[in-house]
Amino acid sequence: MAKRRPSGDGMVRKREDGRWEGRIVVGHKKNGDPIFRYVSAKTQKELLAKLHRNLEEYRDVDLREESKMPLGEWLDRWLEEYAAPSVRPSTLEGYRGYIERNINPHLGSKAVSKITAEDIRQLYRELQEHGRQEEHPKYGYKLAGSTIRRIHSVLHEALDAAAQENLIARNPTDGIVLPRKKTAPKQVLNDHQLERFMTVIREDKVWYDFFYTELTTGLRRGEICGLMWQDFDEAHGTLTVRRTIHAERGGRLTAGETKTGAGKRVITLPPSTVKLLSERGKRSYSEWIFPDPLRPERPTRPNAAYVRMKELLKKAGLPSIRFHDLRHTFATMSLENGMDIKTLSAIVGHVSSATTLNTYTHITDEMRRKAAVSIDQGIAGVEAAAAGKEEKAACSEPEFTPVQSARRRPGTGYLKQIKENLWEGRYSPVWPDGKKHSRNVYGHTEAECEEKLKNLILQMKAEIAALRSGASTEYPDGVSLKKKAIAAYLREHPGVTSKGIIARELGMDRSTVQRYYDEIRAEFAGEDNWAS
Repeated sequence: MAKRRPSGDGMVRKREDGRWEGRIVVGHKKNGDPIFRYVSAKTQKELLAKLHRNLEEYRDVDLREESKMPLGEWLDRWLEEYAAPSVRPSTLEGYRGYIERNINPHLGSKAVSKITAEDIRQLYRELQEHGRQEEHPKYGYKLAGSTIRRIHSVLHEALDAAAQENLIARNPTDGIVLPRKKTAPKQVLNDHQLERFMTVIREDKVWYDFFYTELTTGLRRGEICGLMWQDFDEAHGTLTVRRTIHAERGGRLTAGETKTGAGKRVITLPPSTVKLLSERGKRSYSEWIFPDPLRPERPTRPNAAYVRMKELLKKAGLPSIRFHDLRHTFATMSLENGMDIKTLSAIVGHVSSATTLNTYTHITDEMRRKAAVSIDQGIAGVEAAAAGKEEKAACSEPEFTPVQSARRRPGTGYLKQIKENLWEGRYSPVWPDGKKHSRNVYGHTEAECEEKLKNLILQMKAEIAALRSGASTEYPDGVSLKKKAIAAYLREHPGVTSKGIIARELGMDRSTVQRYYDEIRAEFAGEDNWAS
């Protein structure tokens, strides 16, 4: 007689064909009947090992009867019930395209509860090699790693929702290794190319105002198409961004919310753009600033602006850049001409200045290099030509012996002489993230540098206090730009706890959000305790 098995250890029997079979309860139907999961093996020992693994996997899980629905059916439901209410129509169509083209042909017919991590890995391998429906002249049928990552983001969100609905025990996309993200360099028009582009658009009486405004504001394509005369304040020289235009499936245009909450913003226009729009308004008979040339009761189609831009670029003999690269051109020009990151971030409608820093790292690095040269030239009095003859000049310079400063009290920073007429001060306090972050000041004399250092210390202490009290969201230099962006988003949206939603909003991997999320929440909690 078989020995009675412990409760919850599953049912085991030996079949007539000699194999061993077991089952465990993984959920319940609407009428209360159990839902079983069956496993089999050659030996009883092998079967028991499988059963125990399944018991661990399904611990505290109570699947519903719908867990047997095909993945394709669940994805359709997820699109309508979860994605549609929270994303823009164009984004929803993008999700639908990934599902119909890339996911359903491979896994759409398999029960959602039977999808495994190996199924996901196999899907991504197949898509990487044969994911394109039409052959690309350069890449063949291979899909780019960035596309795989976007597909993964959609599938991960959908299966996260399935886990919340008790359709699966765990999300099989968790922990999947994705192709490395390759960030292509930003394409912008340089000064010479911009001059050629301006020459060509001046000849286009229909589109000149549109592209001139784009190049002086850096608006997103849907945002500039959605501008109405009620948004333009001639007296104050401002433009309010309130909406964005989308083309739905079938071509119908709709006006919707801006990409992010920060997308709703007021932009101060250059005087030339104010004058251009003022003159345009005098001869306009549409509510839209840039109406459809053939149907002025409607806004310009975003795709029509894209097509016309391509035609103008070709006419000017310029590279075939994207419309979004006109936005990059504006941002690059602004930074190179001295605009600070916070101001630019507000103009372009980023969630935080950390997003702007992350997007235009190549520009800010160049600005830092130029700043270093300026310090050397302005404070140290070094000739620009000497930079190319550094080695030779070093040999001819007289020996320099720095003044030895007295030992300083804690909290008063660090001061030293680094050249005959150049002093450096540094302050390295511990910030709310638990790490030291330094800033430097420079002066011609010890007294000048000492005064600058005192002001720096007061400024940094004020910034630390503001961070601890929650009055500021800006982390110091040296903190990961991605962490800055996540922290800024969580301060603005304290009720959002879904790491998937945060990742999608900030354009990051979920694993990146996961890495910083708990750390940031702990810092916020520390701020609350400090304030109280």
